[in-house]
Amino acid sequence: MSILNVENLTHGFGDRAIFEDVSFRLLKGEHIGLVGANGEGKSTFMNIITGKLMPDEGKIEWAKNVHVGYLDQHAVLQKGMTIRSVLEGAFSYLFDLEAEMNNIYASLGDVDEDKMNELMEEAGTISDLLSSHDFYMIDAKVEEVSRALGIFDLGLERDVTELSGGQRTKILLAKLLLEKPDILLLDEPTNYLDVEHIEWLKRYLNDYENAFILISHDIPFINSVVNLIYHMEDLKLNRYVGTYDDFMKVHEMRMAQQEAAYNKQQQEIRELKDFVARNKARVATRNMAMSRQKKLDNMDIIEKAYEKPKPEFNFKEARTSGKYIFETDKLVIGYDEPLSSELNLKMERGSKIVLTGANGIGKTTLLKSILGLIPSVSGKVELGDYLEIGYFEQEMSPDISTTCIEEIWQEFPGYTQYEVRSALAKCGLTTKHIESMVKVLSGGEQAKVRLCKLINRPSNILVLDEPTNHLDVDAKDELKRALTAYKGSILMVCHEPDFYADFATEVWDCSKWSKKI
Repeated sequence: MSILNVENLTHGFGDRAIFEDVSFRLLKGEHIGLVGANGEGKSTFMNIITGKLMPDEGKIEWAKNVHVGYLDQHAVLQKGMTIRSVLEGAFSYLFDLEAEMNNIYASLGDVDEDKMNELMEEAGTISDLLSSHDFYMIDAKVEEVSRALGIFDLGLERDVTELSGGQRTKILLAKLLLEKPDILLLDEPTNYLDVEHIEWLKRYLNDYENAFILISHDIPFINSVVNLIYHMEDLKLNRYVGTYDDFMKVHEMRMAQQEAAYNKQQQEIRELKDFVARNKARVATRNMAMSRQKKLDNMDIIEKAYEKPKPEFNFKEARTSGKYIFETDKLVIGYDEPLSSELNLKMERGSKIVLTGANGIGKTTLLKSILGLIPSVSGKVELGDYLEIGYFEQEMSPDISTTCIEEIWQEFPGYTQYEVRSALAKCGLTTKHIESMVKVLSGGEQAKVRLCKLINRPSNILVLDEPTNHLDVDAKDELKRALTAYKGSILMVCHEPDFYADFATEVWDCSKWSKKI
């Protein structure tokens, strides 16, 4: 049974095309991975099928009475909402039914016997419906899922605006899973989850009976939960059966076949053109030349396999720092209240340290406290000598109003326009991306703009807060290579062991000192 049909979808932003005559069909129970490089339109596709964005052309048709649940990268939670109220919002339709049933009971004293029997039957139907949907076990369900995703210990009565971005994303994910929609639409759900909670989500999705579409650049995660891949590339959407690894084998084989066919045809074209040029003027061979020219004119030209520009991240290295990068003395981090016990930490030159642990326990706060960007609750941090610090923040400001070119020019005013464009191109951004406003770019493209600033300023210590979030596979692989080759020191928050295992010299588990566990 078809849940969703997309026919002849065409869409673009300004003169930048995203899709061209794309068709797509989702069947009941399909577990789909939607993959492609940054900026190919994966989140745009989600916004179109959920009705948040109107396509330029095409038809989007959902089956009747389908309940769609969408985990949006950019959903907003408002002040005054508690974690519990957000999670219970998954059952709002059941609370509405309960209110309707209570109104029926309240009106029974004012009606005759026939009407009373009719209303009692209606109330009984609603009561049965509430029971069949486990309405009277909502508290237990909320607690179960909030524990599984590491939310329960934050305090279910806590205001959601007090939480970190990662914690808010986990709450939205928990609400979505409690809704149990007919189709789940998940846009990079693992970005803010630690290893333990990714494993739980993996098990949940493997057991999920309904359909889902998953956008993710976490290849081990995709491989473990999907049975179909849709690959978004060159304005098209192509379907592959199997896991991401299965898709890559077929895709690479197709690319190799297309390249071989292209090269063979180009050789034939050169030979035909050469024959025509040499023989069209001679009476004896003119007919043969015309025949070959006709063959050239009628030939279906094979297009060269288009390769996306692959990023190159080569960090500029400053003079060698002093022996110690930083040392803390009884440091307690936090805002209104302490997030940690007293920390006596030390980092030496050449160390590549990764901070791990659940969201909200203070990893980002620790980075900012060490850098002096926020005050600590107590204790002190002493930075080493001759430090040239490169800092990568998790997200850009949503209010940013510059183009990519302006963003880099502000950072490096001495650059020529050619140097700015060249620097952005080396990070894997095309001309159309480079000239776009930063805020209309995908999360991965924005990350590449921030990395462009980082790699072009000499440093001897990199402080990186979740640098792999939103990055596509090629960019992630290149960043891993660059950080392995980097001769300076690294202090990094990361939740992907596959990414840092080859270069990390130490892994600090922040849950050991956090007061938020």
